[in-house]
Amino acid sequence: MRFSVLRPLRGNLPGLAENLRDGFALGPQRHELLFAAEDSDDAGLRLARSMAERRARVRWKALVSGGPACPNAKVHSLAAMTEASEGDVLVVLDSDVRAGPGLLGVLAREFCDPAVGVVTCPYRAVAGRSPWSRLEALGMNTEFWGGVLAARLLFPMDFAVGPAMAVRRSCLDGIGGWRGVAEHLAEDFEVGRLARAAGWEVRLAAHVVEHRIGSAGLRENWAHRVRWRRSTKRSRPVGYWGEVFTNPLPWALALVALFPGRPWAWALLALCGVLRAAAAQAVSGRVLGKRLSLGQLALVPVQDALSAATWVAGAFGRSVQWGDRTYDLLPDGRLGTQRQ
Repeated sequence: MRFSVLRPLRGNLPGLAENLRDGFALGPQRHELLFAAEDSDDAGLRLARSMAERRARVRWKALVSGGPACPNAKVHSLAAMTEASEGDVLVVLDSDVRAGPGLLGVLAREFCDPAVGVVTCPYRAVAGRSPWSRLEALGMNTEFWGGVLAARLLFPMDFAVGPAMAVRRSCLDGIGGWRGVAEHLAEDFEVGRLARAAGWEVRLAAHVVEHRIGSAGLRENWAHRVRWRRSTKRSRPVGYWGEVFTNPLPWALALVALFPGRPWAWALLALCGVLRAAAAQAVSGRVLGKRLSLGQLALVPVQDALSAATWVAGAFGRSVQWGDRTYDLLPDGRLGTQRQ
């Protein structure tokens, strides 16, 4: 089994050198590394090329994909790398991911089963210095993955998570290749959905990667959260509306504000708080391998309140900001008209 590791790049993001260095030690399995950016002067691509040239035993290619021919620029780069690749399994690693040694070994064991078409890796979000980044990482490591694990218990897995996923080439070809998801905002989700619909098995790997989410300020962080919410509302509407039940702490806080003198409101808040803290610690500690500190647990209500605000914002409007571009998001999750 041969692996092709695809890394789309755009600029020299903070920590990129460490992320790329980590990617040169994914395991002894046969693999090649491919990097792609929109233009040859991209700082991230220059860095990747420089680091690869110093490693004589590494098989690698650096590509210039040109301006995107589809709304999803990441998919445009992935299509270019896939065309130039040779592997039986395509491993997609975002530029802000540190995969850690042993990733390819875990994937090799999963893909030994010929029924498996897609494998997605759980990720542990690592925040930057911004307080908004720390809150978002806390939400990802508790609320988001709690929802994913609940969905996995209730239904067969029919989606993938994008920062680190792998797809069998024959599976990708069978669902129409990258062009089949080129207009979607959540291309990772669509790959998993289409693979499952075509009869392939989608699995969650045992290997946890690190997702370095940077240090965005309030405005950028809010835009990212709302984009994520509006995308989820269209791709997984049941999961989106089900958050009324899976994230009850903000609503319990609202009840206390409305009925401050009612003991039952305070009792409900206390129950929700205890259950939320226990669930958060279980997901972050047992699944993602990083126990929460008391300070992080104390921030859970703040994060959940902010999450509820973005959930409400996600229910209204259709525009999403992605990098320096703003799009209208269509009801099926495709990126529509780009706004000026």
